[in-house]
Amino acid sequence: MISEVRKPVVDRAQRVVIKVGSGVITGNQGLDLGVINRLCDEISLLREQGRQVVIVSSGAIASGMRKVGLTEWPKTIPQKQAAAAVGQSSLIQAYEESFHHYGLRVAQILLTSDDLTNRRRYLNARHTFQTLLDWGIIPVVNENDTVVVQEIKFGDNDNLSALIAQLIDADLLVVLTEVEGLYDDDPRENPAARIIPLVRGIDRRVETYAGDRPGRVGTGGMKSKLLAAKKVTTAGMPMVIANGRSRYVLKRVFDGEETGTLFLPAERRLPSKKQWIAHTLKPQGELVLDVGATSALQMRGKSLLSSGIVEVRGKFGVGAPVRCLAPDGEEIGIGLVNYAAAEIEQIKGKRSAVIEEVLGYKHSDEVIHRDNFVLSRTPWDEGAE
Repeated sequence: MISEVRKPVVDRAQRVVIKVGSGVITGNQGLDLGVINRLCDEISLLREQGRQVVIVSSGAIASGMRKVGLTEWPKTIPQKQAAAAVGQSSLIQAYEESFHHYGLRVAQILLTSDDLTNRRRYLNARHTFQTLLDWGIIPVVNENDTVVVQEIKFGDNDNLSALIAQLIDADLLVVLTEVEGLYDDDPRENPAARIIPLVRGIDRRVETYAGDRPGRVGTGGMKSKLLAAKKVTTAGMPMVIANGRSRYVLKRVFDGEETGTLFLPAERRLPSKKQWIAHTLKPQGELVLDVGATSALQMRGKSLLSSGIVEVRGKFGVGAPVRCLAPDGEEIGIGLVNYAAAEIEQIKGKRSAVIEEVLGYKHSDEVIHRDNFVLSRTPWDEGAE
């Protein structure tokens, strides 16, 4: 059945990010070339329609495991790095050979979160993607598992795909996984669980539907996919979760059929810089605020002044991203500080007028300017249908 809601969304999607999970394209013998060929066939049809496509593909570690002969998922970072090093070449070769049949070229892009948290490198990556898409080349993206360490991991490719969608200003993110979409309970444990076809806003009720349990292979569960949905929808983009092992899944999605779960974009889109602050940067410290400062940030859209800071946690420098916490410990948002931790420790609880007297200089009246602050929670009006 063609959905009146879905058809306009997919018809507008000219630049698309497609995330392919490990469980979709790997089997007991390593990469499932039949599934990869089928997905490439469907993506080639999207290209014939004039759409630009970026693929975020898992599968390097799983592929490497099969080639090396490992029977259990690697537990240590060096083991994962080694498996990825073995498997990544097979992964990109599979895509390259499959797309070659349709006269399409691919480019391999391996990233760590350091590449996107640095603003200059973030913009350089953006320009690279734009050039590849202008040339008609399909970028195939994965986390650079061969060099990554815990401190610079994206977490999983669900998160990476959301960041890439924001980086390139995509019109739609499609997450292909092993399940049909978002359910109101885990279908692996509750046979009566129902799929949710449409989510208008990710409220607390919708968040309760997601679990941490990962798929057959890979690191992300439905919770990670819901976090990805929050990131892209606040950036003004829709997202679809669908079963990547189902035949013609992409055709059905782009025909507007009611398959999987569609997340509609938020009505108020975050500006590009605030998307970068909220979803790409990793907080380096925390500021605990009083009730007045909490209200000023949450309800009135004000900047954070030194007078409203109660406690400083962590060591960080000027310009670092920090979490702002309410008196009860709940996260209010993330912002970029105009003062280092040691400086804020000296001026906390004091009026802006005395900052220069205390420090001997003054960078700004605000510790965090409102243009560099993003609330953690958007007040949604509606949730799932």
